[in-house]
Amino acid sequence: MLIQRLAQESDVPVLCALVNAAYRGETSRAGWTTEADLLTGVRTSERTIQALLAREDACILIGEDASGVMAASLCLEQHPEETGTVKLGMIAVSPLLQNRGYGKAMILAAEKLAVSQWGMQRAQMMVISLREELIAFYRRLGYQPTGETLPFPHQPDMWQPQVENMQLITLQKSLFSLTAT
Repeated sequence: MLIQRLAQESDVPVLCALVNAAYRGETSRAGWTTEADLLTGVRTSERTIQALLAREDACILIGEDASGVMAASLCLEQHPEETGTVKLGMIAVSPLLQNRGYGKAMILAAEKLAVSQWGMQRAQMMVISLREELIAFYRRLGYQPTGETLPFPHQPDMWQPQVENMQLITLQKSLFSLTAT
């Protein structure tokens, strides 16, 4: 069971380490969500997380296990161009704690938070098109491809692609069932 709460400034170093361990490098290979074969470098930085925490239109949800260890995270951002849409990102579960339902629990909690705090009607996320298992997981949670694709962002100071022509696809889910309750 996860205990969820909003991240605070004091969480930044551990949160940054969690997200990077879940996505990149050798530590990420212990879980099924690794991007280690697709990208080198880091997924995020402490500065990026601090900037997100300082915004009024964003927050980061963290999940702690019963012993108080940070096990999962998820960033919520109000979509700047689409009113009523929340963008979910930095969905991370510690590689050693995956396959326990933590990712699903975090996503469901984030959807409820987006509706209750901001009145959101839709949730969106962007996923690397090559991540078929991850896309299938999100689809089981009700997220559907919108048809929108973007080239993978170029940020050589953070990461370096290891494969050619990576794209991001947008997945979206209606949160109407949560707003009706």
